[in-house]
Amino acid sequence: MSKLKLLSIILSICLISLVAFGAQAQDEPVSLRFTVWIGPGPAMDMLNGIAADYIAEHPNVSISFDTVTFSEYTSQLVLQLAGSNPPDGGWILENTAPQFVQSGVITDLMPTLMAYPDYNFEDLEESALGLWLDGEALYGLPFSTSPFLIIYNADAFEAAGLESPNELAARGEWTWEALAAAAKAIKDSQGIYGFENADGTVYAEGFWSTMFPIMRAYGGGAWDAEGNCLMNSPESVAGVQLYHDMVFVDGSAVPPGEAATFAGGQAAMRIGQISRVAQLDGATFAWDLAPMPDGPAGSSSVIGQAALAVFRNSPNQEVALDFIAFLTNEANSETMSQFFPPARSTVLGSDTFLNSNTRLTPEQMMLVVDGIATGVVLPSSPNYSQINLQTRALFDELWFPDADIQGVMNGACEMIAPLLGN
Repeated sequence: MSKLKLLSIILSICLISLVAFGAQAQDEPVSLRFTVWIGPGPAMDMLNGIAADYIAEHPNVSISFDTVTFSEYTSQLVLQLAGSNPPDGGWILENTAPQFVQSGVITDLMPTLMAYPDYNFEDLEESALGLWLDGEALYGLPFSTSPFLIIYNADAFEAAGLESPNELAARGEWTWEALAAAAKAIKDSQGIYGFENADGTVYAEGFWSTMFPIMRAYGGGAWDAEGNCLMNSPESVAGVQLYHDMVFVDGSAVPPGEAATFAGGQAAMRIGQISRVAQLDGATFAWDLAPMPDGPAGSSSVIGQAALAVFRNSPNQEVALDFIAFLTNEANSETMSQFFPPARSTVLGSDTFLNSNTRLTPEQMMLVVDGIATGVVLPSSPNYSQINLQTRALFDELWFPDADIQGVMNGACEMIAPLLGN
């Protein structure tokens, strides 16, 4: 049986087996478990701190965050939901939002949030809620609306005698062509790679985080709201070609099978989000942030979004809903904003947000605000898991020197057309 068929069956089982639970007594012990994809570190310490504040007000409650590897997060979460000990809530990525919303396995948050004292629901950016709304119901609450940025090694640029990405951006000359030229100059002069793709995963499960911004900058994309595949358009192919040339012609981008990282000093630029800068503690080089480069079609700003959800087969549903409201109120949204830019307009526009991350300056944090204003969310679909599974092996054919990029993208569009409704 295929993984996508198994995923569909498990989600159906979860829906059929939902159980209604009544309100729990105020003094009844409650153990909440939330799935996340981050491990030990500053961000987890922050979450545990907020949980401790909640427990201080609700001493009958204990809260744990269960780390699941990012690459297997969705499949493992679905398996847990079908098991005998499902999590009470967890994080859900933007790409599978429609799949989870339509499956019926997550709970409407709206009644809890509207009734929560001083929650200020109106402060939430309406545009950030789109993926999670179904009529009047809200099935996920975005806690992180984080644009992708370019993190670069300032020392490497200086050593190569290059203008920095921010200097180029100030003149409107920070483009993907300029990035490729800088990456080649650094590789040729210093022997390190000029560019690392997003989290080093473009050759595996992270294709979209790297390629979608480039395709968008060239006027292409993944698919549109009407279900038309855009991957084989001349614009999308041109974007993929640029990155392909960086790998196989210039030798400036980290190639498949090479373990070279920005944090390790083996690459001079990478795509990342502000939650990744904690990885640079102790870095032996000066680094900075720059906006995503422009392309022939303009901005390539893209947003990765993650939302909190409560699962309908949670035995502690009422308490889990209350904790999510607490976790995302204005005060705690400010606390979380150092790692996870929130959907709250008052937080994003505040000095508190601009000064929230001790690793970043207010000027660097403004890049986040600007990226949210101009960005689009990564591709999503009710059939995303199937689309991702079916295209992944096909995309492997891109990563050879003589790859037929147009042919691969034609094949991808033909393969997923039924899943897009065409």
